[in-house]
Amino acid sequence: MKDIDQVVSVIMPTYKRAIQYLLRAINSIKAQTYKHIEIVIVDDNPPDSKYRKNVIEFMKKYNDDSSVIYVMNAKNLGGSLARNNGINVATGDFITFLDDDDEYLPEKIEKQVMFMLEHNCDMSFTDLKLVNNNKVVVDYREYSSLKKFDQMSLLKYHLMRHLTGTPTFMYKTEKLKQIGGFEDVKIGQEFFLMLKSIENNLKICYLKDCNVIAYRHSDGGISQGKSKINGEMAIYDFKKKYFHLFTQREKMFIRFRYHAVMMIAYKRNKNYLKALFNGILMIVSSPVDFIKEFSRFIFNIIKNRGLENETV
Repeated sequence: MKDIDQVVSVIMPTYKRAIQYLLRAINSIKAQTYKHIEIVIVDDNPPDSKYRKNVIEFMKKYNDDSSVIYVMNAKNLGGSLARNNGINVATGDFITFLDDDDEYLPEKIEKQVMFMLEHNCDMSFTDLKLVNNNKVVVDYREYSSLKKFDQMSLLKYHLMRHLTGTPTFMYKTEKLKQIGGFEDVKIGQEFFLMLKSIENNLKICYLKDCNVIAYRHSDGGISQGKSKINGEMAIYDFKKKYFHLFTQREKMFIRFRYHAVMMIAYKRNKNYLKALFNGILMIVSSPVDFIKEFSRFIFNIIKNRGLENETV
């Protein structure tokens, strides 16, 4: 690797997470091939909770590690503001993120930093692999259909497909602070951050590679509850102010995607009647997209499960 000395700050908020997952996430950062790393742990647990006490005790093992910064919020702020607290104390040249139950593969930071420097990016993102608790691939987000990176092309693509996956984001620190970090929203934090990045005309680059593993748990969480349902409704309503930018065909896709997301959200919330209703609306909104996207989804899972087996 070319010898470079830029520091990368990894922002990791933690909230009501079992210590074993937090340890796994930190260890995956410690195992990076890139060594100029600062880890900013933002404890967003309520101060009087058992979770705060557990994290305080756990973090004692890093008391002598100058590369680890531990921040305790005075109260629970939520993911957006917790990450912004981390951004405020970060001292690195670049900032990236990791959720407290996910993990990086060893070359994640090295590859993304080198890519950022080579292309002089203000911000970059990568593919994202989602797995269940048994590490079986359940989804794979990739954006190879994105061919143009001018502001309007990025805006339309993002509104249609969501260029998201917070752990895949990397920013020049000055640019991230310039745009004001995350919006204070409960759902869609990464969606709105990417939107701000696009609308502020940052130079955004896509590294077609995957070095992040995100875990999709079956034991609840915000992405499976009523907050998800209400949040997705709000995002869809928000998108409508951009509808004048889209053709009828493109708006059909946006409606199709919305009902697909709602179908899954209602199913996870065990509201099977509304899940069925949104499934019907999904197909009716755009039968062509239903066939294309379902086929693409299955193909990506099969392909990446195959690659996973080859590397075992």
